[in-house]
Amino acid sequence: MSKVTPPQISGTLRKFALRVPAVIKECSGIIVFGKRIKSLVFTTDVCIIRNVNADAVIAVYPFTPQPIITQAVMLAADIPVFAGVGGGLTSGNRVLNLAHYAEMQGATGVVVNAPTSNEIIRKLSEQIDIPVIVTVVNDSVDYRERVESGATIFNVSAAQKTAEIVRDIRKEFPEFPIIATGGPTDESILRTIEAGANAITWTPPSNGEVFKDIMDAYRQNQPHP
Repeated sequence: MSKVTPPQISGTLRKFALRVPAVIKECSGIIVFGKRIKSLVFTTDVCIIRNVNADAVIAVYPFTPQPIITQAVMLAADIPVFAGVGGGLTSGNRVLNLAHYAEMQGATGVVVNAPTSNEIIRKLSEQIDIPVIVTVVNDSVDYRERVESGATIFNVSAAQKTAEIVRDIRKEFPEFPIIATGGPTDESILRTIEAGANAITWTPPSNGEVFKDIMDAYRQNQPHP
């Protein structure tokens, strides 16, 4: 039987939305609680979350995690949310408390930053029943120790070295789930997928960037682009 392209439906107003790069469909995805996730949008902006076709949200941000922020993201999202719970500036038992709270709020998984100790990862894996996603930012990590401590998924965010690190992890762990940043182009995303990433994190344009094109059109008395 030939492959059938699914019909697409969108409203007059909602057809203007952000779309993740189509090349992300080339990755295998990760099935979490029965749902296949290939694309994750990296944002805590509820306007973006409500207007993007990503499979999930990775809600990490550069401040100490606060349950009210997680709650706002969870309220806005109609897709799974992987919530940041610290591991850098925020450490120790506070990470555990935030993870418990995130699970009770309905998060699909929790994300810890690179400096998180193996002890905290172990406690998280023992105390919560959602995936523990451990961020990898360079090649100095002992991947096996992370896995043995209870990491469920690796989140590789190593700038230009991301694909290389994904490839190194994949050599040691052929089946271990890997999320990775794909970079700014289809070519860089595809390189990361070919290196072994199962899912790709995509950074959307900001509200200001999206608004710029709209306002430029309005200033020229043109319709909404």
